[in-house]
Amino acid sequence: MSILEIHELSCRFGGLWANRDISFEVPDHSIVGLIGPNGAGKSTLFSMIAGAQQPTSGKLVFAGRDVTGWSPHQAARAGVGRTFQLMRVFSSMTVAENVATAALVRHRSTREARRAADEVLERLGLGPVAHTQASSLTAAGKKRLEMARALAIRPKLLLLDEVLSGLTPTEANEAVEIVRSLRRDDVTVVMVEHVMEIIMPLCDRVVVLHHGQKLFEGAPHDVVRDAAVVDAYLGEAV
Repeated sequence: MSILEIHELSCRFGGLWANRDISFEVPDHSIVGLIGPNGAGKSTLFSMIAGAQQPTSGKLVFAGRDVTGWSPHQAARAGVGRTFQLMRVFSSMTVAENVATAALVRHRSTREARRAADEVLERLGLGPVAHTQASSLTAAGKKRLEMARALAIRPKLLLLDEVLSGLTPTEANEAVEIVRSLRRDDVTVVMVEHVMEIIMPLCDRVVVLHHGQKLFEGAPHDVVRDAAVVDAYLGEAV
């Protein structure tokens, strides 16, 4: 069963097609990698899935329901969590307040939201800095905070936009283990990432975008041997 179905989804800004006729499905409980050169349309596609950008045409189906053109609030309430490539933490709030604010999307009371936030913070190793101002976190800490806020809404589908880029090998390995653990919690993941050494062992399938269109879809070991992908993105076979 697929939790997400994308049918010929397109987005145009004036005369520029950011995405054009993209179709693929995301199986429930899977980890799917979304790769491609800068400007390939990955973030725009994430924005349409998360309701932040309205599609020009096509259809988006989430958990069996047509949700084309839904709002960010509707997407979050339905269980779509998202991180951003350019981190958007609330700098004037503490780490715990950042996560509790996100948790209010799915919890009725402040007390429940704070309890949910505490659980997520401990899971992601942010407990020791829970009462620290978010602005004081390192880049790695802010990336982890982004993930914590997305997890606080109890997502069924988690969209991760380059949460591993710029991390040290140790930080990246810790983040990979967190992503792997999400499958055990019935969370499906679609992740934008450029490091193939991470994509290869972590993802079940990979979708490659190029110039706003789907160039390839398949298993990680096939994608790195596809001539079109190598020519457009990888440069040489892995």
